[in-house]
Amino acid sequence: MSKKEKEKKDKEKEKTPEEQERLIPPLDFSSLVLPFYTQALMKLGLMKDPQNTKEKEDLELTKRLIDLLDLLKDRTKGNLNPEEEKILDTCLQQLKMIYMEKAEFIK
Repeated sequence: MSKKEKEKKDKEKEKTPEEQERLIPPLDFSSLVLPFYTQALMKLGLMKDPQNTKEKEDLELTKRLIDLLDLLKDRTKGNLNPEEEKILDTCLQQLKMIYMEKAEFIK
């Protein structure tokens, strides 16, 4: 184990249980994309919303979330590394296909 890893492990031990339970997302591009993706999956009825016990599809909001991800893709064009592009493209492709099926554009 490297010195850096050991120091990190020691710091983890010093944290209170509440601090250890709190999940802080990594500081990277996926931290921008995944919240929109997750919200869209909830609004498509594919994931449970932890704050709402009633599962209700909202295709209008889903479309808006997809549009926001498309906007992010347009605004970051040429500035993303291949991994970041793949994350964004994959999320958009999946959401668009599911949206089109749910909106009955394709059968």
